[in-house]
Amino acid sequence: MKKLIALVVMGLTFAISAPAFAGAQQEKMKGCNAEAKSQALKGADRKAFMSKCLKKDYVLESGAAPAAAAAPTQQNKMKTCNADAKTKALKGAERKEFMSACLSA
Repeated sequence: MKKLIALVVMGLTFAISAPAFAGAQQEKMKGCNAEAKSQALKGADRKAFMSKCLKKDYVLESGAAPAAAAAPTQQNKMKTCNADAKTKALKGAERKEFMSACLSA
């Protein structure tokens, strides 16, 4: 009975932690792929790089963001829209209306 309970607990622990690990690992893979592509690595060089890159202690270059990051994030949109509103010297209701339209585009 104790073994059965231990197996159930271990199974639940794995089931809960596996998706979180998979997401982090997938993001790391995207970043490594982007970095390998930016360095134009092919064949054995790419394989060696990917092996090194996917290790826990490897830090990705700042310029090699995952492909998903190519789309503007909400934070980047906010910065761009704020800069545009400032350039146009918008204030009050006009600024609020502009920001709403800009962020939803």
